[in-house]
Amino acid sequence: MIRHVVMWELHDPAQAGVFRDALLTCAGVVEGMRDYEVAMKSPALPASVDVCLVASFDDAQALQRYQDHPQHQAVSRRIGPLRKTRHVLDYEVVSAHSPADAARSELSLIV
Repeated sequence: MIRHVVMWELHDPAQAGVFRDALLTCAGVVEGMRDYEVAMKSPALPASVDVCLVASFDDAQALQRYQDHPQHQAVSRRIGPLRKTRHVLDYEVVSAHSPADAARSELSLIV
């Protein structure tokens, strides 16, 4: 499984709701998308970004279908001017089915 994490800092943080709502229109657009979550910075919690997307895909091909999908392309063009910075991390999720696999699995720490 592939995890796709994207974080944005916006020129105007007040636009985070508009940004999030646009991203949510991409949920479920391709076969092989397992999870799709969009979050906004909470005023009560520390954060260095305004909006974060965490999505999971069956494989790299499903992620590529998502990135190439016309809805994703249209949303990217629409929200692109709102962003100040963008950070992306795609990684393979390792399942820990055996003790040997568990020893090789990675720990993800979000700070």
